[in-house]
Amino acid sequence: MKIFRTDPDLFGIRARLLTLLLPGILGLLALDSYNDYRGLHTVVQDAYDRGMLESASVVRSGISLAPDGSLRLAAPAVVKSMLDPTSPLHKHLHVALVPHARAATAATATTNATVHLLGEPDLPTAPPSPGASAPVDATAPIWYDSVYHGEPIRMLSLVTPVVDGRGQHFDLVIQTAESLVPRDQAQAASLRQELIRDARMLVVMLLLVWLGVTWSLWPLEQLRKSVLARSPHDLEPLDTSGVPHEVAPLVDAVNQHVASYRELLDEQSQFLAEASHQLRTPLAIMLTQAGVALRDKDPETSLSTLRAIVVQISRSRRLCEQLLSLAHASDSTPAVDAPRLTDLNAVAKDVVLQYLTLAHEKNQDLGWIDARESLAPGQILPETADGLLVPVLARSLELHEALSNLVHNAINYTPVGARITVTVRTQGELAMVEVQDDGPGIAPARREEVFERFRRVEQVAGAVDRGPRGAGLGLPIARAYARRNGGDIDLDGPLPGSDALGLRAILRLPLAGARTAPIAG
Repeated sequence: MKIFRTDPDLFGIRARLLTLLLPGILGLLALDSYNDYRGLHTVVQDAYDRGMLESASVVRSGISLAPDGSLRLAAPAVVKSMLDPTSPLHKHLHVALVPHARAATAATATTNATVHLLGEPDLPTAPPSPGASAPVDATAPIWYDSVYHGEPIRMLSLVTPVVDGRGQHFDLVIQTAESLVPRDQAQAASLRQELIRDARMLVVMLLLVWLGVTWSLWPLEQLRKSVLARSPHDLEPLDTSGVPHEVAPLVDAVNQHVASYRELLDEQSQFLAEASHQLRTPLAIMLTQAGVALRDKDPETSLSTLRAIVVQISRSRRLCEQLLSLAHASDSTPAVDAPRLTDLNAVAKDVVLQYLTLAHEKNQDLGWIDARESLAPGQILPETADGLLVPVLARSLELHEALSNLVHNAINYTPVGARITVTVRTQGELAMVEVQDDGPGIAPARREEVFERFRRVEQVAGAVDRGPRGAGLGLPIARAYARRNGGDIDLDGPLPGSDALGLRAILRLPLAGARTAPIAG
C-alpha cells in the first residue's frame, strides 16, 4: 500500500496560516469592494442626477408670458451650452408644451398639438409604468436609462402645469439627457483606487503573517540548533524557558520521552553489566576446572572435574535462558501473537507434572490441588463451552514460563524434605494460582526486593538461606510475564490461622468473561 506524506517544508505553519486566512480575507475584501462599489454608484448617480434636476429647474424657471399672452422660454447660458453638439459633457435637452388635456401622457408621448420650444424632439420617451398608464404623481420627476444615437444615456422627464395669458392650460415637458460615460469613468476611477488600497492591505497582511510566524518560531529554531549541537549521548532535558507557552507542553512531552528512554538505557546498561558479571563467574570456574583436568594425570580426578564442568555448563545454560526470558518478558513492544482463551488450571497442572522429578531428587513433596478441589462444599465450578475450568485471556506459553519460575524457585530455595503445594482457585472475578512452601520464608518488609533483577533470597535482609544460590531472575521473569498478560504476582506468608512457616507466591489474573456466580475460595 502506497502512503502519501505531506512535505512539512512545503506545507508548514506559514502555508497553513495563509491557506486558512487568504480565502476569508479575499472574500471579505471582495464583499467590501462590492458594497463600496454599490455605495459609490449610488453617490455618483445622486450627484449627477441632482445636476440634471437643477438644470431642468433652471429651464422651468425661464418660462414667461409674451405680450400676446403666449408662453415663451428664455434659455439661460447653461441651457445653451447643453445644446452645443461639440460639448464634451454629452448633454441633451428638449422642451415642449403639451395641451393639458393630454397631461396623462405628457411625459411619455408627443402629438401634432405639441409645441416644441427648444432642443431635440427625438429624445427617447419614458417607458410606461408597470400596471398603470401614467405615474401616480404626474408632476414628479421621472428617471430612466435609454440609448440615444447609439450612446447609453441617463434621462430625466419633468412635467409642470402652466397657464398662458388666454387662460389655456398646458403641461411644460422638460427632458434632459446625459451620457453615462462620465459617470462610469468616475466610478471606475474610484473603484480602481479602492482595489489598490485592498491590494496594499493584503500585501501588508501577508507580510505580517510571515514575519509573525517567523518571529514566533524563532525560539524553536534556536532549540533545534541547540539539539543538533548536542552530543549523541547527551540526554539531559531540553530547556523550555525560551519557547512559547503554547509549545512548552510539546517540549515537556519530548523531555518526558527522553527521560523514559534514558531510564531504559540505564536499565539496559545495568542489566548488561549484571549479566556479564553473572556469566563471568561460571566461565572463570570452568576455565580453572578445565586447566586442572588437563594437568591431572589421574583419570578419576579428571572425570570428577569434567562432571563439575558439566554442572557449571548446565547452570550457565539456565542463566542464559533466564536472561533471554527476562529480555522477552520486559519488552514493551506489542507481542505478535494475541492473547487467547487459556485454561489456567491446565497450565498449572502441566507445570507441576514437569517439575515432579526435580522435586523428588530433593526428597520434596510437590503437591497439586485442582480448581475443583479448592471449592467450598456445595459449590460447583462451571466449565465453558470449550471445557475450560479456569478461563483466562492470556498467552499460555508465557503463563507456563511464569509458573515454572515460581515452582522452580520454591524447589530450589526450599530445604530437602520440604512440602510444596500448587493450588488453583477462583475468587470473585480473579483466577489465582498459589505456590506455597513450608520453608523459613521471607520477612514481609523484604518481599518486594526479591522481584529486583539479580536479587537473591540470601541477599535480602531477614531471609534465610534456603538452598543453592541462583541468579536472582526467577521472580522478576515471573512477574514480568504475569503483567504482560494483565495480571501480577505477590508474595505472602502462610494462610491465617496456620502455625507453619513458609511463603506463598500468588499469581492473579482476571477471569475471561462473566461467570454464572462468583466463587470464593
